[in-house]
Amino acid sequence: MAVLIRRQELEIPVDFHGFALQEYDDMEVPVPFPEERAELENPPFLTPYEMRLDVYSAGHTHTAVLIVEVWDGEPPADKGARLEARDEAEIFSVTGQLSVEVIAGCAKDTVELGAPDTLWRVRLCSTGRAEVARLAQVGVPHGVERYTARFWPVRP
Repeated sequence: MAVLIRRQELEIPVDFHGFALQEYDDMEVPVPFPEERAELENPPFLTPYEMRLDVYSAGHTHTAVLIVEVWDGEPPADKGARLEARDEAEIFSVTGQLSVEVIAGCAKDTVELGAPDTLWRVRLCSTGRAEVARLAQVGVPHGVERYTARFWPVRP
């Protein structure tokens, strides 16, 4: 059974319907955010790039909550939550840290994965999407859309 190693709760900015989790050392990232960002009418919830994960938000401009969990193996399935979006991907991290990126620049918080030079699997889930889409049309919502990112190592 997998064990939870670390948990963070971050308030993150979202702009232009998105944000990215990207290798902290941006000199290592072949295509840094927002380059090659998918500008589709119905973009996917999660789009993996090399050393970067782009997340599509339901709201244009707002502040979201990102809960990050780091596990020593594949975490248990999500139970009980009414998820509006869910996907999985992999990301390699040289430093063991990820930055939170938006079009306007880098957010202040860092995601602490812990182990450097590791390929990570992530399961990303979201709630509050319908509500933030509605509220973002008339204001700048705070904490309505919530993400949970569960990371576990694929290989060292």
